[in-house]
Amino acid sequence: MKQIGKSVDGNEMRIGIVRARFNEEVGLAELEACRVHLMELGVHDDDITVVSVPGALEVPLVLRELAATEDFDALIALGAVIRGETYHFEIVSNESASGITQVQLDTGIPVANGILTVDTDEQAMARAPVKGKDCAEAAVEMANLLRRIDHDYR
Repeated sequence: MKQIGKSVDGNEMRIGIVRARFNEEVGLAELEACRVHLMELGVHDDDITVVSVPGALEVPLVLRELAATEDFDALIALGAVIRGETYHFEIVSNESASGITQVQLDTGIPVANGILTVDTDEQAMARAPVKGKDCAEAAVEMANLLRRIDHDYR
């Protein structure tokens, strides 16, 4: 039996991050945790590109455009959708998640989805650093996994 193990070596990886500015404080907290952990994993700060967009619904389009450049090993989506009093929360949450998933399926570039969907500002701020770090690790791990599959099976 052949197994492909986990690798979180980010050396010589290029990572693109798209951050939604809506709920700015949360997105910035996620970004800082993500950036720090990417560097802990070996990604050089010069190899991290950050783009900001108005909100979560704009994230998938910019992810797709970054993927199309073929300059990135992995992409990360950051931001927060906080429940309000209307159905808009569900629309934004569902459509942004669907769009993010579609980008990685269409392009073959892994995308770590760090768009938080929470009920309160307090929940968002509590989860932001953890999610930022988790996304950094997931992006690097998935990029390494796809490289290994490409090397071993194509």
